Amino acid sequence: MWDEEFERILRDRLPFLPPDEPLEADLDLTANGLDSMGIVDLMVTLEREYDVRFGGDLLSLETFSTPAVLWKTVTALTSPAA
Repeated sequence: MWDEEFERILRDRLPFLPPDEPLEADLDLTANGLDSMGIVDLMVTLEREYDVRFGGDLLSLETFSTPAVLWKTVTALTSPAA
C-alpha cells in the first residue's frame, strides 16, 4: 500500500476523517474535507516530501480523488522511468 509519511500527510488534510478510522484506499477525499486549498497544500507537501513535480495533466480532481489514485500517481512520479 503506501508508506506512513504519505498517510500522515494525507490525514493532516482530512478534517472529517476520525483519527481512529482507517484510511481506506477508496476513501473519497473531498467528502472527508479535502478542498481546493487543501489540494494545493497537499500537492506542494507531496512534491517536497517525495521530490516529485505534478505536471499540468496531473492537476485534476481525479488525481486527488482517493488515497489509492494519489499514491499511484506519487509512486509513478518517483519511478526511474518518470
